[in-house]
Amino acid sequence: MSSLLSAKRYVALDVLRGMTVAGMILVNNPGSWSNIFAPLRHAPWIGCTPTDLVFPFFLFVVGSALAFSFKGFSKLYKRAALIFLTGLLLNAFPFYPPFPDHNLSFWQNLADYYGHLRIFGVLQRIALSYALAGTLVLWLKKPRRICIALGVLLLSHWAALYFFGGTDPYSKETNIAGIIDLWLLGDNHIYHGYGLPFDPEGLLGMITGAGTVLMGYLAGHCIRTSTGKTEAAANLYTYGLASLGAGMVWSIVLPISKALWTSSYVLYAGGWTLVMLGFFVYLIDIRGKEKWFYPFKALGRNPLFAFVMAGVLTKTLGRVIHWNTPDGTTTNVLGWFYNNVCAAVFGNNELGSLAFAVIYVLLFTLMAVALYKKNIIIKL
Repeated sequence: MSSLLSAKRYVALDVLRGMTVAGMILVNNPGSWSNIFAPLRHAPWIGCTPTDLVFPFFLFVVGSALAFSFKGFSKLYKRAALIFLTGLLLNAFPFYPPFPDHNLSFWQNLADYYGHLRIFGVLQRIALSYALAGTLVLWLKKPRRICIALGVLLLSHWAALYFFGGTDPYSKETNIAGIIDLWLLGDNHIYHGYGLPFDPEGLLGMITGAGTVLMGYLAGHCIRTSTGKTEAAANLYTYGLASLGAGMVWSIVLPISKALWTSSYVLYAGGWTLVMLGFFVYLIDIRGKEKWFYPFKALGRNPLFAFVMAGVLTKTLGRVIHWNTPDGTTTNVLGWFYNNVCAAVFGNNELGSLAFAVIYVLLFTLMAVALYKKNIIIKL
């Protein structure tokens, strides 16, 4: 049996992909944003929590898939465009303000709504990073050249931050990544969650995002060319520990920051992904514990579809469907469920908020299992 045929039987990749999507849904949908356990919060700017590892894990497994099925430039760019457009439509959903200003006309409300539409987002970062990394893979072909390209991407991103970011190049206020997005898109189309216009999925981070995808591709190539699963697991562990060490050493000079997607963050998060993948190869593909992870395997077959549907449902139940309460406030389905079920049982605290998020993940896991049983795979 060829290495390619045996590599296709690695269930660990599907499981890791599914666990990552579950993590993305979990951290994006707490019952209360004011009641979240510390590991489920993003680092404020510098640093890395478990939550900060979820997104690079997904980009990594996107890259791993490139090593097994890659059709060429045409399909690469078509898929990237579709993912980007889906992300943009998800930002725009429900396509009209759910709380319109009644002093304005329909068209004025519509113009104001799209005049403040965020352009970038998670799916857009996936699309752009996937397109850039895929182009390099198709162009360079050989793993050694791709390793060199990975190094060039990481160093180029650091150089852009360091030389064009003013006296404090890694700060919220002066970093070049934010300046580029502000110049390109304007204040109204950029994320403001940091207290100022800065988009954590902005354009410059596409460079190091592509680096994360390339790390995943190289891991997939490692699996394909290994003589056996034990060798594959050992190689993944070794490379993972080396990447972790390199990321921590590099962080002495360049801080680990998800918001900036710094190259030290790429190496650090990539190291953890390699170690986790090696662990799952050992546990699932060598020890045969696949049944333990069946729900995640199912979720890993329709990852982007599950993520998009979670976003659509959150906006529908959290914004589109709403009503006034007797005390004069406005509530929605998600708020009602959290207050009357999760908070009522577990308390209006971190545990109640986590219970809500877990239920949300279970809902989409059940959807994924139903699709998997019918062998339905919906690709973006």
